[in-house]
Amino acid sequence: MDIKTNEVLDAKGLACPMPIVKTKKTIQNLDAGQVLKVEATDKGSIADMKAWADKAGHQYLGTTEENDVLSHYIRKSSDEESQEKHHPHVVENDALQLFDEDTLILDVREAAEYAFGHIPGAQSIPLGELDERMDEIDDMKNIYVVCRTGTRSDMAAQKLAAKGYNHVYNVVPGMSGWTGETTKSN
Repeated sequence: MDIKTNEVLDAKGLACPMPIVKTKKTIQNLDAGQVLKVEATDKGSIADMKAWADKAGHQYLGTTEENDVLSHYIRKSSDEESQEKHHPHVVENDALQLFDEDTLILDVREAAEYAFGHIPGAQSIPLGELDERMDEIDDMKNIYVVCRTGTRSDMAAQKLAAKGYNHVYNVVPGMSGWTGETTKSN
C-alpha cells in the first residue's frame, strides 16, 4: 500500500512518551490537511498515536506494519479543530498514599512495563485494551490512572470520563516519579 504523505518522522527505537512528543513538534510544521507518517518500533505506539490524535483533534488514518516497523498516518486538522484536550482532574503521585478500599489504581502502561514494576494492588489494563476491557473497572470507586509520565494516563482518564466514570484522576508524573513501593509480576 502506497500512501501519499507530506512528511516522515523517524521515531524508531523510542519509547513512550517520545514518539508522541516528536509527533506533536513535527505536526506543528505541517499545513492543515497534510499527512504525517510516523515510523515507530514501540508496540505501545499503536494505541498511543490513535488516542493522541483523537485528543488533539487530528485525524488518525491508520497504522501499517512491515518488518517490525509501525507506520502511523495522521492528517493534521485545521487550527480551529486542533485544540488539545486534557483531563481536568489531575493529582500528584502522593495522592496515591491515600489508597483505601474505595480506590482503584489503574495502570495503563504496556503489560511488560507493568510486569517489571508497578504499584502494589494496581490493576493493569494497557491503554490499547481499555475500550474492550472497560467493564472490568468498578465505576463506584475513585479511579487513579497511572502510566510512566502522565500522557497515556491522561488519554485513558478522558476515555473513562467520556464513558460515564465520575471519579477519575490522572496521576502525574506517574511511574517516572514514583518513589513508593513497587512490586513485580511473576
